[in-house]
Amino acid sequence: MEVLNEKAAMLSNYEVFQLLQETENQTKGGNPKKRQAKHLVNLSTICYEARKHLEKTPCKSQSPEIIEDFLKAMEPFKLTKAEKLQLLNLRPTTPVEIQLIIEDSEERLKTDQEIEELLNVIATKLPDIHEETMNNKHDDEDEMSS
Repeated sequence: MEVLNEKAAMLSNYEVFQLLQETENQTKGGNPKKRQAKHLVNLSTICYEARKHLEKTPCKSQSPEIIEDFLKAMEPFKLTKAEKLQLLNLRPTTPVEIQLIIEDSEERLKTDQEIEELLNVIATKLPDIHEETMNNKHDDEDEMSS
């Protein structure tokens, strides 16, 4: 992934996560003396800390296909790009979170049913990292008891 014009668009957490992984992989290779340069050590630390933070967010379980499906499913709701990005990054689960993300949500999403539909699309299209973690724990426990 290459950022052609860093001021041209906003990046999702998934895109930042991928970019950080690529940057870390690039700084691991190469000349050992060059790797010891102070700015590279600082860059590595920043990349590591940011990546560790993002691993705890929904972006860890996203992929380009999931994001594309999610954005297609969002079309009927007529949301701005920034709102879609926030929904993608934050994966809200309650109507209150929707109200905080979508500007004038009371006027734009007129009924509670529309808000529930939006939450349903989010729940079905974007994987839940907490659910995945719980499933992995149960799988590990099942393997240990076998």
